[in-house]
Amino acid sequence: MKVYINKYRYHWVSPYKICKVVFFWREIDYDDPWVKRVNAVLEPVCTAWMKFLDIVHPRVNYVKIDHWDTWSMDSTLTPIILPMLIQLKKDKHGSPSVDDADVPTTLRSTTKAAQKAKENEWDSDGNIHRRWDWVLDEMIWAFTQLADENHDARFFTGVSNTHMVEINPEEPDRNKRLWEMKKGPLDTRKFDKKGFDKHYARIKNGTTLFGKYFQALWD
Repeated sequence: MKVYINKYRYHWVSPYKICKVVFFWREIDYDDPWVKRVNAVLEPVCTAWMKFLDIVHPRVNYVKIDHWDTWSMDSTLTPIILPMLIQLKKDKHGSPSVDDADVPTTLRSTTKAAQKAKENEWDSDGNIHRRWDWVLDEMIWAFTQLADENHDARFFTGVSNTHMVEINPEEPDRNKRLWEMKKGPLDTRKFDKKGFDKHYARIKNGTTLFGKYFQALWD
């Protein structure tokens, strides 16, 4: 995979801005006739210059996908998504609408504290930013786990001591013989299924929230 994406380029230079720079010693009134005349002369020049720079310095937006990138596409995207979510939470300047059903009851819009913060009926409730922070935290937590190849190792304890035992050795056709894995006398392996299921349920919820609020991931 190769990705080259730069920030948006803005090449427009306002004629009024040029006037302010050139005639820095005087006040520029946009309604003055001479300012309008200068603007009429400079505007096509500024437009042509902008189009020229748009061609010479276009925004770079190049993505190349190799065939191995989709062997495990979730693993390929996880280390890209995670730092973007972290930066979004750090730099965000607003919050989208988050459904009450997606957050704990204490963060819902129906709580007394959230409703009390509203001055008018059409105002956002007092928990709107806290709900979005919670959703972002759940997304970040989920992708942090997925970025760690050993995130589920905590649910396995003890030492594994197993061997394979043939179930039907009397079967003459070797292709039809069955084998079963048996624990040996030194096997102390234990699996915390309850904790494992709870762990993966939270990961699934975080990735589900990512999909649901995908179009809200902007600053």
